[in-house]
Amino acid sequence: MCKRMVICLIGFAALIFIINSCAKINTPSGGQKDRTPPVVVKSVPVNRSKNFNGNKIEIDFDEYVVLDNINEKFMVSPPVKKKPRVFIKGKSVEVEFQDKLKDSTTYTLYFQDAIKDLNEGNVLQNFQFVLSTGPVLDSLSVTGNIYNANNLEVPEKTDAILYSELADSAVIKHLPEYISVLDKTGYFRIDNVHPGTYRLYGLKDEDNSKNYNSIDEAFAFLDSTVVITTEKNFIPPVHIVKDTTILQTTAAKLKKPVKKETGKYNSGTKSSSSEKKGVADSTKTVNLTGEFQLYQFLADRKTHYLTGSQRESRYEMVYTLSLPPDTMNVEFSIPDVDRKAFFTEHTRNRDTLRVWLTDSTIYSQPRINTLLKYPFTDTLGNIVYKQDTIVMRYLAPVPGRKAKIKRKAFTFDTNLSGSLKPGQNIFLVSKTPFAWPDTSRIRLYELGDSTRQKIPFQIVRDSMNSCKLYLKTKLAEKMKYLFVADSASFSNIYKEYSDSIGINFSIKDPELFDKLTFDVKNYEGGRIIQLLDKSEKLISEKYMTQDGKVVFTLLDPGTYRARVIYDLNGDRKWTTGDFTIHRQPEPVSYYPSEIELRPGFELVQTWDIGVKNFKDPKLRANYKQTGNTNNKSSSGNYK
Repeated sequence: MCKRMVICLIGFAALIFIINSCAKINTPSGGQKDRTPPVVVKSVPVNRSKNFNGNKIEIDFDEYVVLDNINEKFMVSPPVKKKPRVFIKGKSVEVEFQDKLKDSTTYTLYFQDAIKDLNEGNVLQNFQFVLSTGPVLDSLSVTGNIYNANNLEVPEKTDAILYSELADSAVIKHLPEYISVLDKTGYFRIDNVHPGTYRLYGLKDEDNSKNYNSIDEAFAFLDSTVVITTEKNFIPPVHIVKDTTILQTTAAKLKKPVKKETGKYNSGTKSSSSEKKGVADSTKTVNLTGEFQLYQFLADRKTHYLTGSQRESRYEMVYTLSLPPDTMNVEFSIPDVDRKAFFTEHTRNRDTLRVWLTDSTIYSQPRINTLLKYPFTDTLGNIVYKQDTIVMRYLAPVPGRKAKIKRKAFTFDTNLSGSLKPGQNIFLVSKTPFAWPDTSRIRLYELGDSTRQKIPFQIVRDSMNSCKLYLKTKLAEKMKYLFVADSASFSNIYKEYSDSIGINFSIKDPELFDKLTFDVKNYEGGRIIQLLDKSEKLISEKYMTQDGKVVFTLLDPGTYRARVIYDLNGDRKWTTGDFTIHRQPEPVSYYPSEIELRPGFELVQTWDIGVKNFKDPKLRANYKQTGNTNNKSSSGNYK
């Protein structure tokens, strides 16, 4: 009996082991990661339907999907007053219209890149759904490009919009007939357009109104109307596959011809070529050249008002105005406080007022009521004085219980380091106003091989900025120097004192710097030639009234870019656009390539500024990596 039980137990254990072995699931090895975006398997109604009279669309996919930032990315063209609801239901995306759709109208629903699969996040790029509420599906298209006017960069979050109403007030008061979003290369394509005559605009819609209703919105406009006809504006659909170097398109691959242009420049008009399918191939981005080019700008403010106020520290309060006050004054006061408890400073164009509090009983207060009297444009357009009571708050950080309150050392920044260029100004800049330095504790030495000689100097205040000082002295080329300041040599008006400082620097040999000359040709009129570094920071600029040579000296080795501003109004600066008077922004162009300067270079470059260059996509990419918004080089010419 016992023997039989033992045999049964052994058999039962073996059975359990076999079952567990069979049930064990191993993770499969190998296999390719899913890189396929979601695929539409069915929709109700079908895409490109006619005679649609419902209020709901259901789009079924072959897998579960998610919506990424759908409220920002989803658009309907023509726009509707109430934005449709877009939501997920199982493997479907559903759209519910909140407004009744117009009769006999073709609608395009732009999802951009908002739809992606649930597991791998593969994005369905540029998905559109089209339907018509009438018997006809409009099939005409408008294409173009929009660039920032002052630097030819691609503007962010910009829409191309079409209006059938031709009056200027339409873009301010009414919704557009058609709308399309700008892609990352600056290209737009508005599809399913009805034949007719339209106005074309570019708008960075800050308030999502689809109207140009604020001067703080970037805007672009075409001078001429856009005529849409079946003979001219039928463009077959373009399908782009981004796989490093692959471009697939059902449209004709036609490159926009390069046309040399000389003489006066007319910005914002229709492209010189009627071709609209230019394709510039790139390793990762497909760049299309459309028929119309627009240049986006921020208009100058025209009314006087207070744009902002803030208390940046316990000592400092800043007020900013929309415009310089010209001959009018800006008056500041604190009720029941003596004027000796503070002093004020203006920026050079007087559109910013900075107040420094000097009385500890005042600046220690977390809340200060201030009075500001400033120029203001009233509803009739008259410039009058307006007085506001503005509460300025500052909450000082509270130190921890165990933290010891230690008096801060006074610090400042200076360009006294390394090698200076001959004639370069030496400055000292702090975050709080300088007290007058104790010059008896400051020395400047010229260093020889085994000697050092004390040399005279002066310290001078900046006339507009109490936080800036200049060191004035005569410095010889190719020589080395030592700047020494004992502790407490420098201080601010709040009784904070500097630590001791010792800085070695030298004046560089002029022969070690580079020289760049541009031989500028083929343009009539004033122009500003700007030399920029790789991140498009301005290095130097020179004004020219006619063709000739312009020379930039004392340049460090490195990578440079150059930009020309066509000064059409002769005011020697770049002038932005103004839609109210139909003034386009002054055009700009870039030298067609970056310029590499090596030590000891003297380079002469011929520059035909009669040719207006687009920016090369690779340079745009380089530029954005530097964290700026301007760039250079050519991938074609514009008119």
